[in-house]
Amino acid sequence: MSYIQIEQVSKSFSERQLFSDVTFSIEKGQKAALIAKNGTGKTTLLRIIAGDEVSDDGNVVMENGVQMRYLPQEPAFNENDAVLDAVLANTRVHKEVITQYENAIRSNDENAINNAIASMDAANAWDLETRLRQLLGNLDLHDLHRKVGTLSGGERKRLSIAAAFIDEPQFVLLDEPTNHLDLKSIEWLEQYLSKSKITMLMVTHDRYFLDRICNTIIEMDQGQIFQYQGNYSYFVAKRAERHEMQEMQTEKAQSKLKQELEWANRMPKARTTKAKFRLDGVENLKDAARKTTEDALDIQAVSQRLGKKVINVHHISKSFDNKPLLTDFSYQFLKGEKVGIVGENGAGKSTLLNIVAGRLEPDSGEVEIGETVKLSYYEQRGIEFDESLKVIEVARNVAEVVEMGNGQTLPVERFLNRFLFPNEMHYQKVAKLSGGEKRRLYLATVLMVKPNFLIFDEPTNDLDIMTLEVLEDYLAAFQGTVIIVSHDRYFMDRIVDHIFEFQGNGAVKDFPGNYTQLRSAQQERVKEQRANSERNAAPKTRTRAKTKLSYAEQKELETIEQELDALSQEKQQVEAQLAAPDKASDELVRLSERFEQINNELEIKEMRWLELSELKDQLASKTGSGN
Repeated sequence: MSYIQIEQVSKSFSERQLFSDVTFSIEKGQKAALIAKNGTGKTTLLRIIAGDEVSDDGNVVMENGVQMRYLPQEPAFNENDAVLDAVLANTRVHKEVITQYENAIRSNDENAINNAIASMDAANAWDLETRLRQLLGNLDLHDLHRKVGTLSGGERKRLSIAAAFIDEPQFVLLDEPTNHLDLKSIEWLEQYLSKSKITMLMVTHDRYFLDRICNTIIEMDQGQIFQYQGNYSYFVAKRAERHEMQEMQTEKAQSKLKQELEWANRMPKARTTKAKFRLDGVENLKDAARKTTEDALDIQAVSQRLGKKVINVHHISKSFDNKPLLTDFSYQFLKGEKVGIVGENGAGKSTLLNIVAGRLEPDSGEVEIGETVKLSYYEQRGIEFDESLKVIEVARNVAEVVEMGNGQTLPVERFLNRFLFPNEMHYQKVAKLSGGEKRRLYLATVLMVKPNFLIFDEPTNDLDIMTLEVLEDYLAAFQGTVIIVSHDRYFMDRIVDHIFEFQGNGAVKDFPGNYTQLRSAQQERVKEQRANSERNAAPKTRTRAKTKLSYAEQKELETIEQELDALSQEKQQVEAQLAAPDKASDELVRLSERFEQINNELEIKEMRWLELSELKDQLASKTGSGN
């Protein structure tokens, strides 16, 4: 069943064509992602589907009765509304009843509470009220009467997520849902969407999020739509195959063009019909030979020499409004190290960056900066470009010539080309750039000054996946020092050597590993704390020493081994079916759901098998040693 059909939709702004003749459909149960370079109109297309923007041509057809919600990048709220009102603003029923009930509870008026409870009973509104509290609690929004105008950027984003899902819509449009969220909220949203049967179309640069949620990838590339029936990992593999095929076709066209040009140069004058036909063919070959799978974005790592002394931080402390963000923090940054920083919103991550960069004075302590340090700071809020300037003027204000990592120099025009700003965009005014294109221009200005110490505060916001992939390659080869605050788990895993974990109340722990390793360690700590609590709470009784597995445990171990073999075989079969071409969308949805179930079952059974196997080995060891 098709929930929505996009039929030959086109859109342009002034002389700039964003997209043309875009056609695809979203079937019930699909979790689809739209992937394209910045500036190609992803957000505009979502707005057209949502009905907030009008297309130049084409149609958007929605199945009758399908309830849709749209989560934009920057949600708009009435600043004077309470959190409760903002969440319930779009609910179809029960808004007044629930608001009355929440206000009665707050007033502590017994008569008002009794009347509100009667109204809740009559309207069958308890399910929605329970869901409201669970949803807001999971998103760490507990004060229902707090004014929206007092919320931080991250809190506003969490509020918009609650407002989008409170009514349990059948179909949602999500535009960069993980922007401004901390890692805890991203993981919760990922789990919520993975378990939900909701149909969705989203735009996001978060590759782990894509990989774990989506079963369909829709790519907009060079004016064409390509659909991939699988998750992000499947898309990456199939896109590489498509690009390889296109490169082969381009090479063939270039070879044929060379032959035809040699023929054309030998002709004194091509006046015959046959010769004219061949010359027309030469023009077509030129177009084919110029085609590439995607514009080259190749930033070679370049930096100025960095001496032994980089930046040393000595016993710094910083508080705001009596809240400690850093307490007696010391660290000696080394040449070539790449540090990630994680922690909840408001924990002090950006504060540390600003102190290291010399933009903020600590309450106590000292920051020493080496003489050879050339620092560039990519800020979360970006930079306020003069909107009247042209792209080339912004770049030339930084440098006319850019020195590359191989010792060569590039005119600034060619450097912009490598940042996906083709010549025709050089004289376009900044005001006409998309948000993502402005961020990419900002990134170019940060890197073109040859820094040897880079600070990135949420660099992945508003950058497309293609740009992120190359930025990761750049940072991996970068010889200087890097500090990164980011909620992008894939980006952190790819780049950082170790992580500063902000634990609250000014405490910062240095963890030796990437983000995934940190999360595993955190989860182990939680499990260990829970186990200790259960052991302490359990009554202490004297029991006879155990020497072997019980009969039930031995049978369970044997059964699990058989089940693991069967699940592994089924997983291989499902993988093969998913990779097979020409599968119906409902069949792909069913297979994707089964694949996820198998992985969950395997994880649970493998953990239990490991517990029983280790217990068996321990008991055997004790028996063998005479204990």
